[in-house]
Amino acid sequence: MMIRRVLITLASAALVVLAQAPAPKTAAAPAAAATPKKSALNKADLEAYLRHLYVWPPPIVVTIQDPSGAPMPGYYEVKVRGVSGAQMQDETFFVSFDGQKIIRGVVYDVSQNPFKTENVKIKTSGRPGLGTAGAPVVIAEFSDFQCPFCREEAKTIRENLLKTYPKEARLYFFDYPLEQIHPWAKPAAIAGRCVFKQSASAFWDFHDFAFEHQAELTADNLQAKVLDFAKGVKDLNVDDLKGCMVSKATESEVNASIAIGQSLGVNQTPTVFVNGRRLGGVTNWTDLKFVIDYEIGYQKTAKNAGEDCGCDVTLPSFGGTDKPAAPGKLK
Repeated sequence: MMIRRVLITLASAALVVLAQAPAPKTAAAPAAAATPKKSALNKADLEAYLRHLYVWPPPIVVTIQDPSGAPMPGYYEVKVRGVSGAQMQDETFFVSFDGQKIIRGVVYDVSQNPFKTENVKIKTSGRPGLGTAGAPVVIAEFSDFQCPFCREEAKTIRENLLKTYPKEARLYFFDYPLEQIHPWAKPAAIAGRCVFKQSASAFWDFHDFAFEHQAELTADNLQAKVLDFAKGVKDLNVDDLKGCMVSKATESEVNASIAIGQSLGVNQTPTVFVNGRRLGGVTNWTDLKFVIDYEIGYQKTAKNAGEDCGCDVTLPSFGGTDKPAAPGKLK
């Protein structure tokens, strides 16, 4: 199963460029060609091409950023975003200076940890954490309290992680409510942060409560159910919790968590990052343990170890093994 996941991940990248070896010297090497002052990229042509590629009709808004420097010669890096309502999909392309060739892929520098970019973006300060601080394996879980697949993943992690890795792993919880399909997900995330404000340990009681009673919760009864839960937790002041929930005092904290997920391109819940390595959707314990064990071993020897250390909302795609969505429809 894990080998299949890795193969699928590798197949999704059109190109991986490793560190460039020095060019051989010649007697009369010509001067390097100057970077064109103006990109030959035609945004309208690129947009039309990508709309055809991804089946993105006009209701989906496509934004193409201005080209920037790419990590390999002869190409610009271009960020593209497709948006439909609250759903979005980000893609990175490398476009040749003449604007005629585009590459969809990831460029790696073998002198750095391949997940350095992700690790820099995953800010764990102020996030609910579980496990040993400073552990060699850091797991960032982006989750939604109303997502049934998140409930399954949460149960797997809670039942196995600390029992198997009492000192080797640290879990951080990131709120990533999918408001467009889950009406009480964000209010629940706000409530969870209100609980966390009063007691870090009580947050995990709330976490387990919300997932365990997921089927009973609604947008209308969420507040009452949470306050009933709080009455049984000695570290919580029910009146303060109610005030926090009513005023949405922690909404900015939830929004900050969502922003981190968006910067990482999270487009489904659950999504888990293990030392920066993305595992999207529900990951069974066998596969998750495989990655954790590998990271524990890797951290002991690799020169760049520790550097900076579901519910689908993607836009329609015909790639991979997914069934094609109807044109213009989101999955």
